[in-house]
Amino acid sequence: MNPETFLVLLSVAALEALLSGDNALVLAVMVRPLPTHLRRKALFYGVLGAYLLRGLALLFAVYVIRLWWVQVLGGLYLLFLMLQHFRNHPEAKPLPEATAREFWRVVLLINLVDLAFAVDSILAVVAFSKDLLLVFLGVALGILFIRLAAGYVVAVMERYPSLEKVAYALVGWAGVKLLLEGSATLAELLHRPELAWHLPKPAFWGVTFLILLGGSLLALRKHA
Repeated sequence: MNPETFLVLLSVAALEALLSGDNALVLAVMVRPLPTHLRRKALFYGVLGAYLLRGLALLFAVYVIRLWWVQVLGGLYLLFLMLQHFRNHPEAKPLPEATAREFWRVVLLINLVDLAFAVDSILAVVAFSKDLLLVFLGVALGILFIRLAAGYVVAVMERYPSLEKVAYALVGWAGVKLLLEGSATLAELLHRPELAWHLPKPAFWGVTFLILLGGSLLALRKHA
């Protein structure tokens, strides 16, 4: 592998991880209600599904970027998760056991939400290279990083249960981002750019940092 190819591979992997960094948190929140022994299994199937969906997304990128409704539905679902948690489960605990139906429901939702995040990142990674195999390898590395990060986030929430509120607040914020991106995509497809509501990346990550910092300080103080 020549240096240029390696640099493209590394750049795509890093970009995928950065653009979908909030996806790791979403995955952690989605698998946490499952029994401990099923979480890794759910994340494993989630990764397999992510590889399949990202591969198809790269092949049909011109169509995938038009799936504004996937982003909107994904955003609404994440907001639903947040509202449901704060309304009914202030400190949700893992189920002692889960049926096959519950397990596969979580796996399906993981993949649907991942597809919503993929719409956001697919154009950016394709711009790095026209070599789809190289881009896919970079994306695969990024997805693997996200899966590892999700496992770490679950472990942290297990150790500090009060951080769960912070996690769900961030999930809701990620939902807002997906909703705005979906509406912006629709506005562009309708050739009505004036109707697009764009959320600048610095603003998104700035608010994310404030939620994470402020919420974590409060949660850790409560834990102490």
